[in-house]
Amino acid sequence: MLNLEKVLSGKDAALEKMNDVVTNVLATTKLNEILHKEEPKPEKKTNGWVIALAVIGAVAAVAGIAFCVYKFMFPEYVDDFDEEDFDEEEEDNEG
Repeated sequence: MLNLEKVLSGKDAALEKMNDVVTNVLATTKLNEILHKEEPKPEKKTNGWVIALAVIGAVAAVAGIAFCVYKFMFPEYVDDFDEEDFDEEEEDNEG
């Protein structure tokens, strides 16, 4: 029985050593987490006025582009000249 007690006590010593190793690994891991912990970044507050002005600016830009395209596609000078205006001037010059 003495041999059995020595074997069992040897296993207990091995288990204690393994327990110490696991404890050391966990402590090292926690220490690394503490040392390499990232600072939380402060949240940026969005300003409502900036967003509103950006939306208004975008709408104004689209409206301006649409107006320019309309003016290019339908110029006003086409309707400025009437044939009647030229006929009156010719009659004045003849008579």
